Amino acid sequence: MTARVSSVDARTGAVLELEAAPADTGRVDAVVRAAASTAPALSAAGIPGRARLLRAISDAITQDQEPITAAADRETALGPARVHSELARTAYQLRLFAEVLEDGAFLDITIDHPDPDAIPAPRPDLRRMMLPIGPVGVFSASNFPLAFSVAGGDTASALAAGCPVVVKAHSGHPQTSELTAAAVRRAAVAAGLPAEVLTVVHGRQAGRDLVNHPLMKAVGFTGSLAGGRALYDLACARPEPIPFYGELGSINPLVVTPAAAAQRAERIAAGLAGSFTMGLGQFCTKPGLAFIPAGPDGQRLTAALVEAAAPVTAGAMLTPSIREGYAAGLAERVNHPGVRAPLASVPGELVGPHVLSLPAAELTDLFYEECFGPLVVLVEYSTVDELVAALARAPGTLTATIHSGTDEDGPVSVAARAAAVLRERAGRLVWNGYPTGVAVTWAMQHGGPYPSSTFASHTSVGTAAIHRFLRPVTYQDTPPGLLPPELREENPLRLPRRVDGAYQLP
Repeated sequence: MTARVSSVDARTGAVLELEAAPADTGRVDAVVRAAASTAPALSAAGIPGRARLLRAISDAITQDQEPITAAADRETALGPARVHSELARTAYQLRLFAEVLEDGAFLDITIDHPDPDAIPAPRPDLRRMMLPIGPVGVFSASNFPLAFSVAGGDTASALAAGCPVVVKAHSGHPQTSELTAAAVRRAAVAAGLPAEVLTVVHGRQAGRDLVNHPLMKAVGFTGSLAGGRALYDLACARPEPIPFYGELGSINPLVVTPAAAAQRAERIAAGLAGSFTMGLGQFCTKPGLAFIPAGPDGQRLTAALVEAAAPVTAGAMLTPSIREGYAAGLAERVNHPGVRAPLASVPGELVGPHVLSLPAAELTDLFYEECFGPLVVLVEYSTVDELVAALARAPGTLTATIHSGTDEDGPVSVAARAAAVLRERAGRLVWNGYPTGVAVTWAMQHGGPYPSSTFASHTSVGTAAIHRFLRPVTYQDTPPGLLPPELREENPLRLPRRVDGAYQLP
């Protein structure tokens, strides 16, 4: 008899319900083929139909928010306020992608009319636009059971692009996944589309089979470096390699300049305490390394950080495996030569905040690896050159933060030198703030150089996420009656486009 997937209470460890059986290879094949069969319907729905679908999904998960958020809280211990906020974000980003569709710029429509006098040769009629890449696999994240899960940003952007989605549910929140999927599928039918535009599968083997399936054309993933890299390699080793858009792990360095520490050490410490303990440090944007000046101002900041973080209540982490991984990583760092622990908590079933510190001269590769949990490592630098050298060793990261002084904005300031290094390593530079809030907007970049993500040129948050699931096609000298409406001369859909090099609004 096939074992079924357990829904577990994250706070007590009690098994709540048995939700579904792990999908074997045959089941994954059937699901992917059913999803692929809906691609023509998504395409035929066009911009109006897909926008209607996204808004219907937003409405459906909002209508079902009580059972969905109750299940998510039980399975993750994130707390009702956080889970309700995350559902609101999930509903919002679905509506935002409906606006992206109606804006039309995502299609990147470009028309070059024929030119017999073009150099070096006569130019044919060329018409280019973006088309859906095909069925997409989405791997749910452990730490965002809604916003990076079944109806999250990967799914919203893929459906907006016109791609059917098969979600590999995270083992930490199977009931939440099933409840959300039911709402999505109900919404699809109400919007006049097949329910199979989205399907959920469970089980580790199902994830591997999903990446390997010949009809899969792209994958979105948020998770660990080890797991993501294994799936990325699998995607690249296929007979037909496919893009694997993975968000894998990030240390998110934060720099405090000497001027900033002198002017507002206590205020920076209070904000840093809130940032590295938010969600028990289980955010991909948690600042893991904080570079502070050695000396009295750095000592003030350290003392203030300990005072601000010490009252944070210990809590249950998302899953036992995450707790075990955090405990092992913490122990390795605590026992490293030269490390001090200004604030320590004893790891157990409940986990509290931990602050470590060491001189920049003692920094080794270990500290450039993500430790997922409520830990921040303070790195004390004595000179600007020492700071710059330490930052230059940092791997690719999602974010980098700089706290500068009020009169420190010149091109050769400490802040400027730090920024020059960090912009080569980070997807988002934060100034005098904290990185743990990721706005869902048109300008957001959530993705950086490896290992923070597998494609630094793309984002998993914000409207540009849709570009991951599109591919360009050019029609050359195509008879007008065979052109898609988006490329016709009369522009019947009134879409923005570039014609003979000039951008035109409808």
